[in-house]
Amino acid sequence: MNIVIFGAGGRAGRQAVAEARRRGHRVTAVVRDPAGHGDLGDVRVVAGDVTDPVSVERAAAGHDAAVSAAVDLSASPHDFFTASARALSTGLAKAGVSRLVVVGLASVMPGASGAPLMDEPGYPNEYRAFSLGHAAGLDELRACGLDWAYVAPAGDFDHDGTGTGGYLLAEHGDMASRITYADFAIALLDEAEAPRHHRAAVSVRETPSSP
Repeated sequence: MNIVIFGAGGRAGRQAVAEARRRGHRVTAVVRDPAGHGDLGDVRVVAGDVTDPVSVERAAAGHDAAVSAAVDLSASPHDFFTASARALSTGLAKAGVSRLVVVGLASVMPGASGAPLMDEPGYPNEYRAFSLGHAAGLDELRACGLDWAYVAPAGDFDHDGTGTGGYLLAEHGDMASRITYADFAIALLDEAEAPRHHRAAVSVRETPSSP
């Protein structure tokens, strides 16, 4: 497949690039400044702005699926995630790319109570504005016509652990759950390569460690 990955320079994006290449796909890695990402490997690296539909269309032309791991921590979360969702939906449609897989956030997914994880007792709220921005971006996806999947970790990322080579679908968000970026990337590429979830948000969690 030809897969375009937006936000390819971040931690989730880099692992998505690596997993796509491991599977033999041709990858276009979209970053803000290609000069700073010469270490992404045997992929085409291009400059792009995920909040600009024209830039998205240009980068995505000729591809079979798109993955977005893009984030801009210098921007308002609400403005960035809504603008990027709109630009992706418009730009990908014009480029003829119908499948989009987006890196999601656990806090906007239902917890054990059924309420968003960020609204459950004990959830840390120092990043609430970021969570609300993600939620607004997810609402924009729900209003678009693409075949999208919003894939979120059930809890948070394990930044230092060793991947297990797999993942499990989670019934609900869980603050204690941790998954490596490498294992999370497997879930992203599974959804890009052989979609199981259509216009839906899904949580993934780590597989149990061997005894």
